[in-house]
Amino acid sequence: MTERQTANTSLTYKDAGVDIDAGNALVDRIKPLVAATRRPEVLTEVGGFGGLFALDTQRFTDPVLVSGTDGVGTKLKLATELDQHDTIGIDLVAMCVNDVLVQGAEPLFFLDYFATGRLEPAIAERVVAGIAQGCRLAGCALIGGETAEMPDMYAAGDYDLAGFTVGAVNRDQVITGEATQAGDQVIGLDSSGPHSNGFSLIRRIVERAQADEPDALQHNIDGQSLGAALMAPTTIYVKPVLQALQTHTVHAMAHVTGGGLAENLLRVIPDGLAIHLDLTSCPWPPLFRWLASTGNVTAPEMRRTFNCGIGFCLVCPPDSADAVMDTLKSEGLSARLIGEVEPAQGGERVRYTGPEQ
Repeated sequence: MTERQTANTSLTYKDAGVDIDAGNALVDRIKPLVAATRRPEVLTEVGGFGGLFALDTQRFTDPVLVSGTDGVGTKLKLATELDQHDTIGIDLVAMCVNDVLVQGAEPLFFLDYFATGRLEPAIAERVVAGIAQGCRLAGCALIGGETAEMPDMYAAGDYDLAGFTVGAVNRDQVITGEATQAGDQVIGLDSSGPHSNGFSLIRRIVERAQADEPDALQHNIDGQSLGAALMAPTTIYVKPVLQALQTHTVHAMAHVTGGGLAENLLRVIPDGLAIHLDLTSCPWPPLFRWLASTGNVTAPEMRRTFNCGIGFCLVCPPDSADAVMDTLKSEGLSARLIGEVEPAQGGERVRYTGPEQ
């Protein structure tokens, strides 16, 4: 074939790397998954241009909408390396719904964005199944999303995720942290692992480990492989915490993500107050000790990069802390006192006591 004939050959979108039929097939695959997350307020089926959701104004009589968006970062690289795509969608939902929960909001609906170089419907379906599972755990509806196939933007087998959620809370129940005062107790809720933060550092540490131990991801960490421990999906705290908020006083909450425990707590504690954290009450789980040891990561760097075992915090008056913990425990979460709010001394807003890990 001559160069001229090649230039005149008819091209299709599929020739350019975008398979519309594969996209349509994916929509058909995920329809049952989306349907399983449906709430009564949802008015549309998947596949439309927009998702319709009718707010229940009998429950939310003076509603404030709370929105959040996030991704799962380079944990996606590990998911691809291990071919573990079934729970990364739970991470995506968790990172969004746990954020809006901080202000007392109930997540109502969720949308996702899945981008890849070449769409593989079987893998995409596994990812969306995880998203649907996360929505069920959070009690919100998956009402829409977008699948983008972008040749040359992503390496073979790679994909990216973003998530978006909207929640609601009555205006007089919004939690701002402004009510926090000295003497309030800090309750910590266990994380399931690193959740979805710090994986750029984690991957560097794993690379270091693999230099001496090629099968490092199979290394035993507290009864499971390192790979499984790292891929444990982010805990979704929504339903237990909302249950506690119905009957108990909570002044502030924090989702422990990038920046670690101290920095995220300071986002919700008013100026003039400080946090005293008792390191004895929140020892690092084995996975975090392995990361620190293998990567030669200092304790301050660990605390600033990872949740180190505490994934969510509530700040409560002293007389309600025990009742809040009892409710959270009855809902299946591990909760314990890890610190106290106190007056700030000079410029110091975080004070640690107890031994370093």
